[in-house]
Amino acid sequence: QVQLVESGGGLVQPGGSLRLSCVVSGTLLRPNVMGWYRQAPGKERELVASITSGGSTNYADSVKGRFTISRDNAKNTVFLQMNSLKPEDTAVYYCNYSPAMYPRWASWGQGTQVTVSS
Repeated sequence: QVQLVESGGGLVQPGGSLRLSCVVSGTLLRPNVMGWYRQAPGKERELVASITSGGSTNYADSVKGRFTISRDNAKNTVFLQMNSLKPEDTAVYYCNYSPAMYPRWASWGQGTQVTVSS
């Protein structure tokens, strides 16, 4: 019912920046949490950043001060601005939507590859 489409991934040099976008279609229930996760080869998927429908944000320690999550509710879009990128940021990044009262209805995007060269 809810579909997430991601874009913005690519190849970037260390210290560079990328901005990921995730457009959500369908009916969005509130309150909700939008999040960015990433998964590197051989590792488990981890939470990078999240933002609630009320605007509260949360970041993984590894990206604090470098990444910024934001959302445009009018366009049903969530962004992840990634600055000062490091090779260890290389991973497939996934967008997630989770209604707070109905966590079983959480939806995932298809993922977008982010590669930081060294």
